[in-house]
Amino acid sequence: MGQVVYHEWVPTGAFVKITILAAASAIVVLLLILAVFLYPLSTEGLLGFGVSISTLMFILVLCLNFKGIRIQLSSEELTVDYGLFNHKHIRMNDIVSCNLVKASFRRFGGVGVRYGLDGSWAYTTSFGNAVEVVPKKGRTFVFSSNNPKKICQIIATKMQEYG
Repeated sequence: MGQVVYHEWVPTGAFVKITILAAASAIVVLLLILAVFLYPLSTEGLLGFGVSISTLMFILVLCLNFKGIRIQLSSEELTVDYGLFNHKHIRMNDIVSCNLVKASFRRFGGVGVRYGLDGSWAYTTSFGNAVEVVPKKGRTFVFSSNNPKKICQIIATKMQEYG
């Protein structure tokens, strides 16, 4: 990868944080109810307690994994990372166009790593500003950004350099 010309961190949006907090709170309340009202715990109570703890741990791991998107633009490549397992690399000379868009629920059905109804691929942290990159081959790629205009300007400059 060449010299980094742009770097951005896009944290997860408030909608996702509130949803995760609500789910985790519901599980904690369930655990408290199990602990208070099912003493001594029956087999079913222990099973429910185990499932609740496992679900809570899963939610917390997801929260840590998808805490934001890291965007890097170099002279050669656009790199977008979302969590431990979601990495997208597009070479600058493979980009056909770059557009400013809104990441909408209608198009992607939520936030996170998504397939759009139009066949696009998205990494979104909120329903807001995003960048849409159309490669020569493969799916259109959309990702959340706080500065989509600046990213598209840099990509347009690099596209002109490659002719």
